[in-house]
Amino acid sequence: MVSPSARAPLAIAIAAAAVYALAFGLRQAQPLFIGALNSHTGIGYAAISLAFGVAQLVWGFAQPVAGAVSDRFGPRRVMIGGAMLLAAANSAIPFISDALVLTLVIGIAAALGAGTMGPAMLLGAASRWIPEAKRSVAHGIINAGGSFGQFTVVPLAQLLIGLAGWQPAMVLLGLSSLAVIPLLVLFASASPAPAPAAGAAGGSSVGSALRGALGNRSYLLLNAGFFTCGFHVAFIVTHLPGVVALCGLPAEVSAWSVSLIGLFNIMGSLWIGRFVQRRRMKLALAGLYFARALIIGAFFFAPKTPATFLIFACAIGFTYLSTVPPTVGLVAKLCGTRYLATLFGIVMLSHQVGGFLGASLGGKAFEATGSYDWMWYADIALCLMAALVHLPIREAKPAPALAAA
Repeated sequence: MVSPSARAPLAIAIAAAAVYALAFGLRQAQPLFIGALNSHTGIGYAAISLAFGVAQLVWGFAQPVAGAVSDRFGPRRVMIGGAMLLAAANSAIPFISDALVLTLVIGIAAALGAGTMGPAMLLGAASRWIPEAKRSVAHGIINAGGSFGQFTVVPLAQLLIGLAGWQPAMVLLGLSSLAVIPLLVLFASASPAPAPAAGAAGGSSVGSALRGALGNRSYLLLNAGFFTCGFHVAFIVTHLPGVVALCGLPAEVSAWSVSLIGLFNIMGSLWIGRFVQRRRMKLALAGLYFARALIIGAFFFAPKTPATFLIFACAIGFTYLSTVPPTVGLVAKLCGTRYLATLFGIVMLSHQVGGFLGASLGGKAFEATGSYDWMWYADIALCLMAALVHLPIREAKPAPALAAA
């Protein structure tokens, strides 16, 4: 058996990207079923939005917990168990007619399963095997995998809904998550728990690493910025179908918009992975958030035609999850890679707290006002705040050798 250290960084990144593609694609396809769930169950739009908001929060909590278990025992069993839980939860959704049960299944079970295959787990595991000079490019490839899943799984879900109905489509999508298990065996079975090593954040235990990170002002600022990312990413993916419907446009516009967000995020993720090799990651993050504020503002004031939605999807997609590679790269710079799955999991938790608010408040804002205007205002303000909070982060310039790699 080939040792992890002997594996090509590209092969490691592609394997992790494939796992992330299916897990993330399934999560992004779930909002396409909100309208059918509401019509079939009568649970109510706000209650269903709350379930999706809880899912954002639980997905965030799952990642540092799964990361800590993985840092101690290795990722294989954690991720295989998560794939099985995700399959069971998604397959059960069509048979639910109670708001509490729906919240337990979508908000807790499915989110826990997906969280074990989230970016904290995959980026953390891959970072131990990939040298620093190639790490940011590998992070871009893995992150692009999630976007590729969004680009392919979301239109596939819409097609299945049209061909078979929403209930068979949800069951088929749920069972498809089992397809990651053979890849997880190949990707993770040869990944023994690494030998203890002191990270930049502190000592040789996860507790000391956590204490060191939480005492680092730059790490806390990074958490604050990533909160904003979660807020508007969750709002857009959860409520864009509702925005499309409110504008009187066909459902296919929302499916293609979400798919294009994924496609252009592939490009953005690959680009940012190379870009931050030569520049400070904090400046890249500030620029991405400022660009999002401009894009969202332009969309808000533009006439709502199918072309507007598709152009918005392409523009926001380029910056959508392009924040992930420089964010995980900054965590590695500030805290080391030994407990990266755990420490980036904490940052992801901040992201998902924002996601919970973006998903759940979107439903409440719509029920209270009949529009999403106040959510778009909040998106713009938070983007500008995130651009500012990254500037005081203390990050050294890239070494000449890394910039030339």
